[in-house]
Amino acid sequence: MERRRYQTAVHDTTRWDGFRSRPGDVFVCTPAKCGTTWMQSIVASVLWPEGDAPGPVLAISPWIEMKMLPAAELHAMLAAQDHRRFMKTHTPADGIPWYDDGRYIFVARDGRDAFMSLCNHLEHMQDHLRDSLNADAPDGVPQLPAWDGDVHGFYERWLADDEMVFRHVATFWAERGRANLLFVHYNDLKADLAGEMRRVAAFLGAQVPEDRWPAVVERCTFEKMRDGEARMGNVDMIFKGGLKTFVFKGTNGRWRDVLTADELAAYARRVAVMLPPDAAAWLERGRSALPG
Repeated sequence: MERRRYQTAVHDTTRWDGFRSRPGDVFVCTPAKCGTTWMQSIVASVLWPEGDAPGPVLAISPWIEMKMLPAAELHAMLAAQDHRRFMKTHTPADGIPWYDDGRYIFVARDGRDAFMSLCNHLEHMQDHLRDSLNADAPDGVPQLPAWDGDVHGFYERWLADDEMVFRHVATFWAERGRANLLFVHYNDLKADLAGEMRRVAAFLGAQVPEDRWPAVVERCTFEKMRDGEARMGNVDMIFKGGLKTFVFKGTNGRWRDVLTADELAAYARRVAVMLPPDAAAWLERGRSALPG
């Protein structure tokens, strides 16, 4: 099946062209602001349980579609890696290649929580980077909006853009029968980080000595990630405030004090249109919404 192309000022799925997969490659697949960096940290921690990953997480685990690095340089960097590779993608399932010998981890969270995190993301993005990406974007391609503080105006635009969260979930939900695809929900990571990390390790076939598990999990708490620039990577050129802004609060439910009753009703209607009931239930509540 031909892959659908997705393109904005920030990303372009044609960057998959020229990518050469390897058996065991790991793909962290998420809508934006749904725990991507958290899962990248988890994958690194279980693959290198001694804490000796071959570089900062965000440096060795690139975003395939992100246009900051020329595609040829990205492909060369990945080709030069001699360890088990893990990469991230923010593309729906119909826009990425599927390799039978790869491993795909799909992470999502309640769309309203993702929206609140996206507001923080846009507010703290470096202006020069946003302006540069927008200036280089082809005509007609969606641009990266500047943050003007109007949460409610942005919410209306966000809700109308089904590619932000809903298309992701719908397309991956349609692929959920794949043996090499694991669904992980942000709520479940919050509720039982150690248990979810064991699920991830088992899915990847990662061998973690039992006595190393406390340290493996501890590295992936929000406190450790926010203070772990040497392990996570430097993002000052992208975000004002660096890692502490990029890995923000990690909390759910902030939308309850922000969104109006009408806005919440509009969200419910949008979800009902875009997602089947079982997918909608999973998106809101995680594994507790699934039968059995």
